Amino acid sequence: MKRLLIALSLIGGLTISAGDARAARPGNDGIQLGQSGNRNLSPEANEVGVDEMLGGVVDMDLEFVDHTGEKVRLGDYFDGERPVLITLNYYRCPTLCSLQLNGLTRALEKFEWTPGEQYRVVTVSIDPRETTEIAAGKRDSHLEALGRGDVDWNFLTGDALQVRMLAAQLGVGYAYDAEQDQYAHPAVLMFVSPKGKIARYVYGLEYNPADIKFALMEAAEGRVGSTVDKIILSCFHYDATLGKYGPFAMGIMRLGGVAMIFIVGIPLVFVWRRERRGRIAIEMEARA
Repeated sequence: MKRLLIALSLIGGLTISAGDARAARPGNDGIQLGQSGNRNLSPEANEVGVDEMLGGVVDMDLEFVDHTGEKVRLGDYFDGERPVLITLNYYRCPTLCSLQLNGLTRALEKFEWTPGEQYRVVTVSIDPRETTEIAAGKRDSHLEALGRGDVDWNFLTGDALQVRMLAAQLGVGYAYDAEQDQYAHPAVLMFVSPKGKIARYVYGLEYNPADIKFALMEAAEGRVGSTVDKIILSCFHYDATLGKYGPFAMGIMRLGGVAMIFIVGIPLVFVWRRERRGRIAIEMEARA
């Protein structure tokens, strides 16, 4: 599996501008671990990044606590019909998490689909010290910004082992900086099929709603999206070097070929029908 070390991994005390964040993509140079001079990072520091686990599955029996204080299983969010968008963040993060979740909120605001209808969203805190109250407050602020009411965007907390297990299954590495009391982690959205199979990763802090839609359609394995959406998706493919979808030449050519058949074929059908009606009229006159 391809190793994608994300340039957006931050150490506490470092800040980045929105412009720099948008420019940082998989494979680009950017903020790397150790630049802050901190020496109290956990041994996992070298693993900060993403090792894409495409085709892998998440454990439905992992246990967390939702924003209401109820114990839940990860499997509670998978119904076999709708794909699930997962993010790993922490709610008191002053930099990267806020930028990422704000960017996701803006993208979902522009997106015609609604969480809970065509798809579900699950955000899990990587900080086991965070409480239900903190999760609920974070959820309220993002749902208010989204402006669609009490939609199906779930903010979870959990113990360190359960969170580490989920992160490992998703291929996400993160590390705790004891000196700054913050976490270094990548900014990535993960799209998982209705049955728990990992289908796509999308990177960055600002997201194109079309990229989210295409990733959800891929993860849904044909269960969501109109026929037109699926035709459009066939003209795009995911570019791992850019972390987003781009035009796919062969798909565009195929769609162009189908369009040409309609453009040329439909007039020919009308000509054929007109000629056929003319022949029938002539034959009827001859019989009369």
